[in-house]
Amino acid sequence: MGLDIVVCVKQVPDPEGPSSSFTVDEENVRVVTSGIPPVVSPFDENALEAALRLKKAGGGRITLLSAGTKISNPVMLKALATGADNLVLVQDGSLDYSGTDSRSTAALLAAAIGRMDAYDLVLTGRQAADTNAGQVGVGIAGFLGIPAITFAGKIDIAGDKVVVERVLPDGYEVVEGPLPLLVTVSHEVGDLRYPHIAEIKRAKEIPVARWTAEELGVDVKGEKVTELVGISAPRISRRCELVEGDTQREAGENLARALRRDGVL
Repeated sequence: MGLDIVVCVKQVPDPEGPSSSFTVDEENVRVVTSGIPPVVSPFDENALEAALRLKKAGGGRITLLSAGTKISNPVMLKALATGADNLVLVQDGSLDYSGTDSRSTAALLAAAIGRMDAYDLVLTGRQAADTNAGQVGVGIAGFLGIPAITFAGKIDIAGDKVVVERVLPDGYEVVEGPLPLLVTVSHEVGDLRYPHIAEIKRAKEIPVARWTAEELGVDVKGEKVTELVGISAPRISRRCELVEGDTQREAGENLARALRRDGVL
């Protein structure tokens, strides 16, 4: 039969975009992007790749789940075309930058997962590329009342258990968890495969389920418990100092002293 796998994918501004296209609006407490195309958050792409490998090994069904205000159809179509089977979009005006936090997002995604016919395994990226919070995945598990394993570098299925190789700062550890289970996935899993032309055509024929927070019975603003009170761009200071000497040796010694003084050496 295989597993029913849900992969949560977040649309973010392309983190590989030029830094000059990102500006900070301190008054409205938000980051403004100009000309940066949206993409699926890279760690979520890793999660999708993990799901595709599990599907190839044991069959099953993959449902993509995304929430936001203005979700790009081409971005989601590209993800769907890699081999997923279904796409659920939770689009709601309350899901703007200032209207949500990790808890409210987790509550909404958990409600959407709970509405689905079935789920055995929920995969998310270890963190989103735009906030780097790393809280939504475990939050979803909390709302669903299921266990969670974080920082997966490899995922295997052994009977009715999931075997996860967790990435640690100094190595790895292997842990098991029962189904249903949520796993947050790290980049060690590998990059998401490119879709084939035939899969792109197939993906275009797949009907998209569109839900709202109201339909799911979630008060997004009511679930929000944190408030972003300030955001600022890094303050970069530059100083130029000319190191001289009567000879090349003396200039080199003076340079070494200056570098030690400034903590470079």
